[in-house]
Amino acid sequence: MVTAMNRRSLLKTSAAALCLPAMSAAAETAEDARPLRIGIMTYTLGKDWDVDALIQNCLEAKWEHVELRTTHAHGVEVSLSKSERREIRKKFEDAGLALSLASAFAYHWDDPQKVKEHIEGTKEYTLLAHDIGARGIRVFPNAILVDQGVPEEKTLEQIGKAAAEAARFAGGYGVEIRISNHGNGTNRITRIKKILDYADCDDLYVNWNCDRTDVEEPGFEANFKLVKDRIRNIHMHELWNENYPYRQLFELLRKAGYQGYCDAEVGQSCEPVKFMTYYRALFLALQNAI
Repeated sequence: MVTAMNRRSLLKTSAAALCLPAMSAAAETAEDARPLRIGIMTYTLGKDWDVDALIQNCLEAKWEHVELRTTHAHGVEVSLSKSERREIRKKFEDAGLALSLASAFAYHWDDPQKVKEHIEGTKEYTLLAHDIGARGIRVFPNAILVDQGVPEEKTLEQIGKAAAEAARFAGGYGVEIRISNHGNGTNRITRIKKILDYADCDDLYVNWNCDRTDVEEPGFEANFKLVKDRIRNIHMHELWNENYPYRQLFELLRKAGYQGYCDAEVGQSCEPVKFMTYYRALFLALQNAI
């Protein structure tokens, strides 16, 4: 016979066991609901700011990542000395801001020497990224050259092999090479997938560029699925553009367990911090996070 005390213990134990799945589901829901993280890509907004202004504005607006575009006013270039590189790294680390670099290197040229120069330039830039603590580097494909008589597949294979050489080198320094769906024809995700296949390199990743062609055949979600496991950075543009499915993108990224940043590549503003604050609010609203 079960005593009253034993019955109470049994009921408590059973109730606790029944609660476990619900608690686990709640925890998983909370994890899934965590908003994506926002950053700045300094191609336009931020292009005239020095490092201190970039850090200050991002902190005020609660942005978490800075992607420094080469040739801009911040001056973070391969010409920096070792001590200057350490100083840049310390500033961003002290501010708690993650860091990446955006290059202009591309691998589509119908000139082997030029392709080689861009590969070597990427390697040199990799050393800068490593020294300042940057997570990765954006590179370009950057065109198919069928109008110049070069077969499409030849160009895509060339891009893939060149990007793979740069990526394997960068992987040895803990830096990611992220190829963007950008340029004439190489803005299409289906071609980026071919480039990845030709590269056959685990160290080569994708910078999802939120291009207008993302919604074209075979469809937005199908395009996303082609490269979802290789996406390491996002370039967002005008979040108020109703022709681009930003809400769907954010949902797909969260379901895929995306751990990178979503960087705003947008125009300048006469009130940059206010603009950044509003942009962040829209970014969160599109995730149902506010």
